[in-house]
Amino acid sequence: MKIGIICYPSYGGSGVVATELGYALGERGHEVHFISSARPFRLHRFHEQLFFHEVTDVSYPLFKYPPYTLLLANKIVEVAKYAGLDVIHAHYAIPHSISAYLAQQMMTRPLPLVTTLHGTDVTLVGAYEEFFQLTRLALRVSARITAVSKALAWETEKTFGTTEQGIEVVPNFIDPKVYLPKAGSMQKCRGHFAPHGEKILAHISNFREVKRVVDVVNIFALVEKVVPSRLLLVGDGPEMVRVEREVSRLGLEGKVQFLGKQESVQEILQMVDVFLLPSEQESFGLVALEAMACGVPVVCSRVGGLPEVVQHGKTGYLAEVGDVQGMSEGVLKLLTDDLRYKAFSEQAVTWAQETFPVERAVQGYEKVYESVVHSS
Repeated sequence: MKIGIICYPSYGGSGVVATELGYALGERGHEVHFISSARPFRLHRFHEQLFFHEVTDVSYPLFKYPPYTLLLANKIVEVAKYAGLDVIHAHYAIPHSISAYLAQQMMTRPLPLVTTLHGTDVTLVGAYEEFFQLTRLALRVSARITAVSKALAWETEKTFGTTEQGIEVVPNFIDPKVYLPKAGSMQKCRGHFAPHGEKILAHISNFREVKRVVDVVNIFALVEKVVPSRLLLVGDGPEMVRVEREVSRLGLEGKVQFLGKQESVQEILQMVDVFLLPSEQESFGLVALEAMACGVPVVCSRVGGLPEVVQHGKTGYLAEVGDVQGMSEGVLKLLTDDLRYKAFSEQAVTWAQETFPVERAVQGYEKVYESVVHSS
């Protein structure tokens, strides 16, 4: 099958899922064409079945900003014609599904559209009055709709109403050959960040306000008072200045490391003891799953899809949004009880590998593709 995948190229869960799905589909013999404004940041390994098509800007005095939605629609038509695409898979309803819908109108043959919802496209962007009707249209014109968690599917139907085709849940996934427990080779690297045997906490995100990274620093401050620890902050974004100020305010400069954007996050997770994700909203929480697959228990918010990913009292701890004290207590339960920590770590690996394998997700998407291609 020839599949066109539209995704954001930026640092974030939807782009990661789209790219890893593309690699997995390529391994199963499908031809995959990525269409985006830039090369997706995880699309770095050559594969004979994977192709990338860049949507280029135009310079025209009339446009203050290039009309990306229209440029993307045109590129979809171009790729579909020359590559003979069987299906378009849009990750994010706005603007990708709308662009794909425009592309459909320009084509003389049917090109079925599958839309995968990842979260902010419906819970944040789509809920804005300015985008509400567009998002509803994107859902209506999609041949099939998938969501990465039950919580997101429920939230979408609550906001936009039920759709004729329904919403199928295909959870995110991990590759256990990449995300696996701590390797001995990481001990030297761990020693660099924790030279005196301190415990290591970590957070990885795009540092948007919804991630509540300042809470991460405050949780760490409470933990560090009891257990000598270090904090690794991976990523970058609009909240970085606030986070740096909080680190300085609490006098934690020597105990917090800012690692910036990193691609091979599994190598960082393999030297971490506890992962923190106190987000205000998470449709799934892919990085929490990646941490657990590496044997790292997760302490996070009880929101969105996170309760579907993290098993409270087994693979980590859940607390209410903003409950810095409760999350710090969860971390301390793990760091002060070796037997508890070992059990949580082992259960996290088993849960991640058995419940969220890449093969199951790929088979789920293949069935969706086949259903729309055969019915078009």
